[in-house]
Amino acid sequence: MEKKDFISSIGNTPLIYLKSLSSLTGCEIYGKAEFMNPGGSVKDRAALGMIEDAEKKGLIRPGSVIIEGTAGNTGIGLALIGNIKGYKVKLLVPSSQSQEKIDTLRGMGAEVLVVPPAPYPDPKNYRIIAARLAEEEGAYYINQFENEANYLAHYRTTGPEIWNQTDGTVDGFACAIGSGGTLAGVSMYLKEKNPSVKIGCVDPVGSAMHAYFTSGVAEVSAGESITEGIGQGAVTANVRPCRVDLSHRVDDQTILNMVHYIVQKEGIFLGTSSGANLCAAYLLAKTLGPGKRLVSILCDSGQKYVSKVYNPDFLSSKGLRASSRPEDLFPALDRLLQS
Repeated sequence: MEKKDFISSIGNTPLIYLKSLSSLTGCEIYGKAEFMNPGGSVKDRAALGMIEDAEKKGLIRPGSVIIEGTAGNTGIGLALIGNIKGYKVKLLVPSSQSQEKIDTLRGMGAEVLVVPPAPYPDPKNYRIIAARLAEEEGAYYINQFENEANYLAHYRTTGPEIWNQTDGTVDGFACAIGSGGTLAGVSMYLKEKNPSVKIGCVDPVGSAMHAYFTSGVAEVSAGESITEGIGQGAVTANVRPCRVDLSHRVDDQTILNMVHYIVQKEGIFLGTSSGANLCAAYLLAKTLGPGKRLVSILCDSGQKYVSKVYNPDFLSSKGLRASSRPEDLFPALDRLLQS
């Protein structure tokens, strides 16, 4: 039996055929099961890539303190890998994130400082505070948004895995943007292998990426989103390499309905960033037409979001109501194709 430790178990996740979305679009749509990484999300790849890059550059060694501002999943990867390698991990997390994530990070041994949400580059923004603390304390600031080792981890692992798992027959890839690393790394790799591969993206309300991809100007839209881990207001080092052919802005209600639809139709319990990714996959499939093979990212499990995404009281407080009914989901997506 092959013996694998935590670190060597990161990556090589399977593709899951999504029968319902495939039958609706006439395409083959697959979700890459990143929730099966040992830390539970796609961010394990970036966390490992950034830590190993810092090690190679001599920026950290056992006993070093790593500081990062994170919505949760990158922090989980950093905390667990930090435990293995002997680093102390301190994380700045906005209070808008689920309590499950915050409790999980503390349970893993990370020092967690929870701060009120503030837009970037407000001095009270969690990323700004993380950078300042790292400088004051002489710690290493991971800076996942500007750290190019983030997208290179996906260029070297996620992209090649998708290409090999589809035997080089992938026609499209679709996902949203958090730090930008996944979309940048995968789109770069797939476009290099086949320039005809189409890349789709969706952006939640309040984020600037849709405007950037469609007009070249990162203009923040009005409103806020409950979707954790995606959406940003600045063009970073991990956004600039993204190769995007199609972009849409999708509201929280539609993303929410997608995750509830998928758990009912596919039996896969997901967070809202995965729901956004699957909205992107559906829109790309409908744009390209039947007979194409598409891949998206199933970022993490819904277990971290039970108190929010799967909590009717929380959703009601935000003016939302979850529905798994196709008639509440797909007409809204189809209208985006007509706009």
